[in-house]
Amino acid sequence: MQYKAEIHVTLKRTVNDPQGLAIRGGLHSLGYETVESVRAGKFIEVWLEATSAEEARRLADEMSDQLLANPVIEDYAIAIADAATS
Repeated sequence: MQYKAEIHVTLKRTVNDPQGLAIRGGLHSLGYETVESVRAGKFIEVWLEATSAEEARRLADEMSDQLLANPVIEDYAIAIADAATS
């Protein structure tokens, strides 16, 4: 069965986020002074074949640990959906 893994990768809270700071500054310059904090990250969609949602999650977790995220400075969250509902 085909599954879609949605992977959100963000810097750990303890890691400085210069891109987030730049976005916050840009929003402030546009008049959005109420924005207090911005954290930037990346969103990755991976379509894969797996025998179950659990296997798809395991594979997406392995991919994230090995390539998609740097576990030293980044966290990630995974959501799995089957292709029929995506």
